Amino acid sequence: MNHLAAADAYIRLSEQANRLRQLQTLLDVSLPAYLQPGTHIANLKRGKIIIHADSGAVAVKLRQMAPTLAETFIQQGHEVTGIEVKVQARRPSRGNTRPKSAKKLGSQQKQVLTSLSSGLTDGSPLKLALDRLLRNTA
Repeated sequence: MNHLAAADAYIRLSEQANRLRQLQTLLDVSLPAYLQPGTHIANLKRGKIIIHADSGAVAVKLRQMAPTLAETFIQQGHEVTGIEVKVQARRPSRGNTRPKSAKKLGSQQKQVLTSLSSGLTDGSPLKLALDRLLRNTA
């Protein structure tokens, strides 16, 4: 009996995964190329599509496009009652992080910044920032 319940759960999960994959494909086709990498179908619950956007700017654009996207999904045979957009920034994988490299300033830029820093009062936020910049540049 447990095997039958597990099989039913697997079938429902597989069907949901297929629906989400179809919706993602349709979403990718419907969006401008610049929005596609930052947009992902997260779920479909009771007719509401939940879309995750990688940034606030992408989310705003998707919210503007939501009525058009919903209509597109409906025309393709999906039962959609609404679209919810959430910002869900993706974390970079550890393998993709680049080591920080020292910034490079030319000698003229260093002289200008040093001169500007020396003319400021000690302890001022701008002087502290300039001194930190000069220390951290090659």
